[in-house]
Amino acid sequence: MTDELLRIEDLKVHYPIRSGFFNRVTDFVYAVDGVDFIIEKGKTYGLVGESGSGKSTTGKAIVGLEKTTGGKIVYNGQDVTKKSIRHKMNYNKDVQMIFQDSMSSLNPKKRIIDIIGEPIHNFERLSDQEEKTKVKRLLDIVGMPSDALYKYPHEFSGGQRQRIGVARAVATNPKLIVADEPVSALDLSVQAQVLNFMKQIQQEFGLSYLFISHDLGVVKHMCDNIAIMYKGRFVEIGSRDDIYNHPQHIYTKRLLSAIPRIDVEHRDEHMEKRREVEKEYQEHQKDYYDENGRVFDLTKLSPTHQVALKNGGVK
Repeated sequence: MTDELLRIEDLKVHYPIRSGFFNRVTDFVYAVDGVDFIIEKGKTYGLVGESGSGKSTTGKAIVGLEKTTGGKIVYNGQDVTKKSIRHKMNYNKDVQMIFQDSMSSLNPKKRIIDIIGEPIHNFERLSDQEEKTKVKRLLDIVGMPSDALYKYPHEFSGGQRQRIGVARAVATNPKLIVADEPVSALDLSVQAQVLNFMKQIQQEFGLSYLFISHDLGVVKHMCDNIAIMYKGRFVEIGSRDDIYNHPQHIYTKRLLSAIPRIDVEHRDEHMEKRREVEKEYQEHQKDYYDENGRVFDLTKLSPTHQVALKNGGVK
């Protein structure tokens, strides 16, 4: 595929569980247990699931912050799961991350000019004045005043800090940004501001995003293609239309029914629909997972839509 930027093949991240006198490995936590997807150039891929589903671990494995147990992360035709290959390809320049907790991801002892300037200094040979000019431009892009340069992270609100995090992420002119719950800690009005800035930056720089979230409402606003994740595996993959208008997996339907509605007139209808979906989930969830609670393999329903169904959906 000519528009392919990054390809994930059978990615696994397993954590050993040790017990007993000899501290032997007795079991594993299957945080990520065999996922495949492709991120295209200039597109946003959504990764959705509840806490503990493995979505953040997937993002960290792609960036190189988590060691993979198996599978491949293919970038420009090269398997970059090995650190030496990532270093040789300047992968850490091309793939950046925005974290959920903006305060802990920004060094409280450094000024904003140093925080944003650090990745520029690491990957580009600019004079101090050129570096300062670039940092000011990045702050301007995310709607921050130039006098923010010499302030410290604690002097800003959560939304402002997250915008600074966006500016730092785009400082190296990356091809892909992994955004891990970038607005979940923000007020709704501030969420909209940060998301709009991210969209503007995507258009200006031609960026791709892997947008990780538990909020299907936010994902609908941002993403072209979406994967729903549960217990380390994908239960459903599809376009925005596939997921929101034609969900097939019982877990996807449950997540969609939980999206808050502001339509007060039809509140009772929405509540009843939510109850119906929850009842269906409790009665039929055993049909969607094997005897160990593991998600079935994906079955292709259309060129864009895949769902994890028992026996490929054949009854």
